Amino acid sequence: VVLGSGWGACAFLKDIDTDLFDVTIISPRNHFVFTPMLAGSAVGTVEYRSITQPIREINLQARFLEATATDVDVKTQMITCQSVVCDGNSCDICEFTVRYDRLVLTVGAQTNTFGIPGVREYCCFLKQVEDARRIRTAIVNCFERANLPNLTDEEREHDLTFVIIGAGPTGVEFAAELRDFVEQDGPKYYGNLVKYIRIKIIVSSNTVLAPFDKLLQEQAIRQLNSAPRFEDPTIRSLLPPRFKLTELLFESRVKEVTEKTIVLQNGSEIPYGLAVWAAGNGPIPLTLQVIEALGEEQAKEQDVARGRIAVDPWMRAIGGEGKILAFGDCSCICQGGQQLPATAQVASQQGEYLASVMNRKFDLNPPTLLSAAGILPPPMIDPKKTVLSDRIAGMATKNNEYAKPFQFLNLGILAYTGGGSALAQVETAPELSPVLGWGAAGNFVWKGIYLSKQVSWRNRLLVMNDWTKQKLFGRDITRV
Repeated sequence: VVLGSGWGACAFLKDIDTDLFDVTIISPRNHFVFTPMLAGSAVGTVEYRSITQPIREINLQARFLEATATDVDVKTQMITCQSVVCDGNSCDICEFTVRYDRLVLTVGAQTNTFGIPGVREYCCFLKQVEDARRIRTAIVNCFERANLPNLTDEEREHDLTFVIIGAGPTGVEFAAELRDFVEQDGPKYYGNLVKYIRIKIIVSSNTVLAPFDKLLQEQAIRQLNSAPRFEDPTIRSLLPPRFKLTELLFESRVKEVTEKTIVLQNGSEIPYGLAVWAAGNGPIPLTLQVIEALGEEQAKEQDVARGRIAVDPWMRAIGGEGKILAFGDCSCICQGGQQLPATAQVASQQGEYLASVMNRKFDLNPPTLLSAAGILPPPMIDPKKTVLSDRIAGMATKNNEYAKPFQFLNLGILAYTGGGSALAQVETAPELSPVLGWGAAGNFVWKGIYLSKQVSWRNRLLVMNDWTKQKLFGRDITRV
């Protein structure tokens, strides 16, 4: 049983051999989302359906249940699930259980609000398609509200102040996409309002995009701070002196979010029309429940795992006796010193790795423990489950009896910074410095890699079609 439908689950489902395993996927959403392009969908650069793929299409032989797993009983190997069942205009919650022989947890993480008052009530997040749709609607709402004739200039600036909290890839890319919308489509639809627009990025540190090389960080700051690019001279003439479209507020921390203002730790207040929270990940309730259910062995690893499921280098949950596997944002490899970032790239590679180990018939839950601490030996080939062809292949590849532990191959990182500019940090070899790209060249790499990483040719064609439509006709501001 696979819980989740994100990057890790998608990679696992594409590779797992359904002739060997009876696979069931449980997830509250019936599709995979290409999350790096959610920022673009939130302003209409691409459409939601272009970056989603039905889970059933990823593996036609797997069984899919649209439900939310609420509890895992590790002793009886039962999962309790809830599903919303609708009949006409009435909906009921249906609860059922599913038994597993082996459980694969790849449920990801949720947005971490760090307990700051008002964040969950008043801020938008950017994790799911629903979040992007909500933001897209809210942006148009802000402009239409500011366009009403009975408002003062101060009220219009208030309504058209967009605040992004967090300067990681999600925060920076959304700010860049929003700025593109303002520069490219704002003059056409809301020419009289452009002078009131402000985009503010609240950064807790002294730089942006922490995982990137310092040179690329500086390029991102330069791009975000650059003067706005409005082609229409009439629009430029309406702008006040020293007009700044985007402002980076370094070393600023949010103390509280109210319905109309963001209060910073230094006491200053920022009135806003829309606030987007992009400042970190936290565990979902199911992850915490599984950690507790796995007992003392799992609890001992939480000083390192910190709310994630501690796993060994073969993705087996500590305390799970090889029957529970976890990878992606909900997990942490606590043995071997691998502290991996919570990225789509890591989750995808882990999903591919685990599917490969299982397809090659390695025994993930051997009958004996290596130590009293509950540490399992490496997965071994079970002679009873192999045929002659498997043994011949093992000799040919010099693969004896033990599975190699997971090794992450860092391929690089990308980020769009607006105005047809992007950052590309491509890793060539562990001992060599990465290849850095920015500007138009970085944008070429960014687009090429994002297209190639789409799940299907359907998605690739739809994304290219969206980019073409946006260039020819602009972004769609229709509220439906």
